Amino acid sequence: MKFLRSKRGVAVVAIVLLGLFLVRPGADRLRTRIVHSISSALGLPVDVASVHLRFLPQPGFDLENLVVHDDPAFSAEPLLRSEDVTATLRVTSLLRGRLEVARLSLTDPSINLVRDGQGQWNLESLLRRTASTSVAPTSKDKRETRAAFPYIEASHSRVNFKSGLEKKPYSLTDTDFAVWQDSENAWGMRLRGQALRTDFNLTDTGTITIEGSWQRAANLADTPLQFSFQWERAQLGQFTKLLYGNDKGWRGSLKLSGTLSGTPANLAVETSALIQGFRRYDVLAETDFQLFAGCSGRYSTATRTFTEIACQSPVSGGTISLKGSMAASAEGSYNLTLHLRQLPMQALAALAQHAKKDIPDDLVATGTLDANATLSRTVEAHRLHVRWDGAGEIAGLRLRSDLTNTDVTLGRVPLALASAANNRKELSQVPRVEIGPVNLSMGRPAATVAQGWFSRAGYSFQLQGDAQVKRVLLAARTAGLSTPQLPADGQARLNLEIAGGWAQFAAPIVTGNVQLHSVRAQVRGMSAPLEIAAASLILKEDETDVRELAASIAGSRLRGSLIMPRPCNPPDKCAIRFDLHADEIATDQWNQLLNPILRKQPWYRFLASAPAQGAPYLLTLRATGKITADHVSVHKLIGTRVSANVELDSGTLRISDLKGDVLGGRHTGDWKADFTTKPPQYSGSGTVEGVSLSQLSEAMKDGWVSGTGRATYRATSHGLTAADLFSTASGTLLVEAWDGSLPHIELAGTPVHMQHFSSRLVLHDGELEFQEGRLRTPDGTYQVSGTASLGRNLKIRLTREGVRGFDITGPLSEPHIAIASSQEAQAALR
Repeated sequence: MKFLRSKRGVAVVAIVLLGLFLVRPGADRLRTRIVHSISSALGLPVDVASVHLRFLPQPGFDLENLVVHDDPAFSAEPLLRSEDVTATLRVTSLLRGRLEVARLSLTDPSINLVRDGQGQWNLESLLRRTASTSVAPTSKDKRETRAAFPYIEASHSRVNFKSGLEKKPYSLTDTDFAVWQDSENAWGMRLRGQALRTDFNLTDTGTITIEGSWQRAANLADTPLQFSFQWERAQLGQFTKLLYGNDKGWRGSLKLSGTLSGTPANLAVETSALIQGFRRYDVLAETDFQLFAGCSGRYSTATRTFTEIACQSPVSGGTISLKGSMAASAEGSYNLTLHLRQLPMQALAALAQHAKKDIPDDLVATGTLDANATLSRTVEAHRLHVRWDGAGEIAGLRLRSDLTNTDVTLGRVPLALASAANNRKELSQVPRVEIGPVNLSMGRPAATVAQGWFSRAGYSFQLQGDAQVKRVLLAARTAGLSTPQLPADGQARLNLEIAGGWAQFAAPIVTGNVQLHSVRAQVRGMSAPLEIAAASLILKEDETDVRELAASIAGSRLRGSLIMPRPCNPPDKCAIRFDLHADEIATDQWNQLLNPILRKQPWYRFLASAPAQGAPYLLTLRATGKITADHVSVHKLIGTRVSANVELDSGTLRISDLKGDVLGGRHTGDWKADFTTKPPQYSGSGTVEGVSLSQLSEAMKDGWVSGTGRATYRATSHGLTAADLFSTASGTLLVEAWDGSLPHIELAGTPVHMQHFSSRLVLHDGELEFQEGRLRTPDGTYQVSGTASLGRNLKIRLTREGVRGFDITGPLSEPHIAIASSQEAQAALR
């Protein structure tokens, strides 16, 4: 004793204890005994790779690679695997000469929970063994001689789930749990972990917490138990992806909670669910919307049925309640009654605002919903019997929105629940809720009739009758339907179906027929409305077919047809096909239509500028087709029997095979205008045959030429104004004329009689340069050189072999003619 009290003795003890702490002696001789002890307690084969003694901080064993094998009837994989297990011994048992484990700590274990084809779990045998084994409570009295049930705990564990041989993708990760014996016949447990799927990367599924206790019983079905659970802070999109394998598109924070009490044969169940911030993924809601429901009932594992089901959800002074029973078997039999009492339509409108895109934020709905329904599904003699019966109504329904300028009073809306078929072969007839018919006041003397249905799979609504176009468009926008953004009014006769499915938030599809009459539509970027006298619209799933169109705009009366792909948003993603005929097209009137502010600018200016309220509609449009016209006037130049293939592609205009009668001749050519560049670029080429030069003189209001001519041209230019176009224009013209005269040009006192003229004209810097020009007259053939400006100023020289030439200068209307010097004329000939 004196030695232990001395400094040397204290040092020796400290060194021994430190050595025991750092160097854990092997205990392989105990491994067989330990494995046998654990295996006997669990009733399952157990393997341990190695065992090490430990003395500090408490006596015990460190087990490496502990494996608890499962019953082969359930799985060939281990029930539990843990690389590092610490078994802490009870000190009082050591004093009695026995090894008794007080605490069993598992680090990073992997646990497989397996359910067989009969619905039995592999843990049930362990629970039965625990119930039949007499052990002392975990915190037993010191005088108790029986072995105590150890406190079993695990940290950062992973719990996997299997159904027979199939390994499910669901698991619990980063899970901490503990199991202990509370008293002589009661056990307790707690668990906290995060749910995930092995086939997806989920990061926001919330936390699951379970706490409970159970008592000893001869039969597992009669085991008294008391459990509570919570699933908190689960993001709704991640939660649906966890359950169904894909994100259903809903957002919000989910909280589930509940309690289980009783026995597995007669279990009382209470649950509640709360979703905060509920909305669709693409709806940016300004208000916080909540969904809440609470349920109670009883469940029996023997019959696998829920009875005494009572669910209730309060809704702004109204209630939704569900009562009845249902089976958890594969057949899914049920017998339920549903009651909706005084549900405010404003609450349902708020739900629609958070669940449907483009519902106006200021939508106000008045009225209440009341309904009752009986839902049953049974299997008798291998025949499935499904019966859904019910009825209800919406009273005093009125919808108002200042944003869409909508105020619709529907009054009473009848509801009915239709029953499904009574055998498996007809299960495609899904039960559905039928709505209407309802008379809608849409601005016409006769009401528009609306009726429809919706089911678990989708919905369908029909509209039939006369309506005001403006009211129809406003009502559609209030319902969140995509409509043309064109202020329009007039008359329409409707025969439409609005249908769709709920999956993946598919947009509604509107099909049917619409007859338009006396419609005025204001097109963005145009100073005057488009007036549609009549048109027949056939709405198909993939396109809108406009037939028998009779319209007018900018003094042009149009008739023909259009085909517009749908759905098409934005419009530049789809190309409209058209075939239109106009009685007359006047570019001056179109210039006023498309340039309401800068009317002095040319007609094409509208394609190169964007007004403050947005780009002109035609600048965003893609269209292709054919246009024909009886008359086309470009300022004072008149064309008749004009036709062309036109393609407009988001600011690039192509006109091909442009044909028409002009100046007594026939034009054929191709033109292109690119308004996506700054400044816009223009190019064109073509041929004019059999032109009457007298008509050309009349168009120029100057009778300076007569005869017949032809020309082939190729030209380019850029700019916005006429001055820009003329100053930047360049190109070539091959001109030929015959059998005419030049009245303003007199040689030797006599106007020139033009037997034949040909020249290559090069356009640059606002002037036409004569190259290789030849003029044949009765007096001889002259070579023509010089220039003529686009402002009609001449600087031309006529030369002929052996004869003095002539210089023609000044304005075209009154040219000055002088005899050229002999030396200059000879130089011109060379």
